This record gives sequence, C-alpha cells and structure tokens, in this order.
Amino acid sequence: MTSWKSTGLMAFLFVLFCAQVSGAGEIQKKITAESTIEQITRRGTIRVGMDVFVPWAMKNKKGDLIGFEIDVARQLAKDMGVKVVFVPTKWSGIIPALIAGKFDVIIGGMTVTPKRNMKINFTRPYYYSSQGLLANIKMTRGFGLSDFNNPDINLAARLGSTAALAAKENFPRARLRLFDDEPAAVQEVRNGRVHAMVASKPLPAHMAADSPKLLKAYGEQLMKEPICFGVRKGDVDTLNFFNNWIEIEKSKGWIQKRYNYWFESTVWKKEM
Repeated sequence: MTSWKSTGLMAFLFVLFCAQVSGAGEIQKKITAESTIEQITRRGTIRVGMDVFVPWAMKNKKGDLIGFEIDVARQLAKDMGVKVVFVPTKWSGIIPALIAGKFDVIIGGMTVTPKRNMKINFTRPYYYSSQGLLANIKMTRGFGLSDFNNPDINLAARLGSTAALAAKENFPRARLRLFDDEPAAVQEVRNGRVHAMVASKPLPAHMAADSPKLLKAYGEQLMKEPICFGVRKGDVDTLNFFNNWIEIEKSKGWIQKRYNYWFESTVWKKEM
C-alpha cells in the first residue's frame, strides 16, 4: 500500500513537472515572438527614433540624413540584414514615442539618467559625450565660466536634454530658456537674445569656428555622459543583441573611427 502511494505521488509530481516545463516553454516562445528583434526580423526593417542635431544627425545639401548616429544605425541594420527607417522625433517627446511603439530603438545621442531609466532600458555605452558652452562674444566679453552663474545671465538649452541639466547644475543662478531644437538655441545666441547656450560637444566648437567674430566656445567640460541606445522595458533579447553588437563594433575600432570622423574633424562640413 505504501509502495502504491509512493508510486502515485511520484507519477503526480512527474506530470506536474512536465506541465511546468511545457508552460515555461510556451512562455519562452511567447516572449521570444514578442521581442523587438523578432519583430524587426519579420518586418525586414528596423525603425530608429532620432532628432536632428549636429553632428549626430542632420541633412546634407541633397536633403539626405548624415551624421554619427546615422552611420551607427545604418551599420547596425546592415549587420542585422535589414533596412533602416529613420523616424525624426522631437527630443522632448522621443521617450513617449518609443514606449508607444512608433519605432524600435532610440539611436540619437541619448544619455542615461535615472529619470529616463525609470521609463526605458538602456544598452551599455557605445561612446561618451560631454557638455560645453557657446557664448555671444559681444555680450560676454571678458567672462570666465563662473561669470555665467548670475541672475542677470540668460542661457539656452534644448528641451528635455541633459544640456538643460548641465546648465542648471553649473549655473543655478542664471535664467534658463528651453527650445525644441539646438538650431533655435544657437540662433538665440547669435541674435543676442541670450548670453550663451549649453550643448553637447562638439557643437559649441563647430559653431564658434563658423562664426569666430560672433561666437566663442569655452573649453571646459561641464558634464561627461555615457551615450546608449534606448529600448522598451521587458525585452531582454533585444537588449542582449544590441549590447553584443556594441561590444563587437567597439572591439573592431569601427565606432571610434566614426566618432573621430564626426567629432574630431570637420571634413564632413563640405557635405553641408
């Protein structure tokens, strides 16, 4: 009798185990099928959310998108064997657009911050950026960096950017004006409606080089930032694939070469 009961219990536990394994397998299949990587593969395209700002992503004389992030996204698509579709999106709304499924990934010079990471996941960094200051020479003649931390000073930055955070952290007493894009902020500096703007390097240096009598770039680094892809939460397969791709391209030196071209040289300006 005891043997029968033991055999029955073992049979029951075996059936229960098989059911759990089968259920786990079905869950795994469902998770895999719903992953962004699987959807990209089936669709044959990867949709990349980005915003237009120099030299990450911009339009050349022909109206085609060029820039560091454009190169990164195109190489990623090529290695995946799919086509890339760029989805230009205002920076202030780019995270909600990703969450809503309007594109698959953000590749647009996005810095990791705790607030952003509460909403989406980030890959490991594929390069580092920093914030700098671009000033109107006439309005700030003789200024050192500390002179901008003054309630009489007006600063500009892009809405929703870490440049805005850097401005508040480094110049808390200054008045900050936020704009939807960096060209608008640069124009405010040019026109003398603000004293200066905070923006990711190398934009300040490039703008100052184009207008050396009007604009000045300060060499100090206001904030160093890790730049990563942004993906929706709960998608381990996609995060794993992107992380591995980044490591492969970094180890080959490809990312560094493209970074040097877009950030350390001005050769690309002939295309603008």
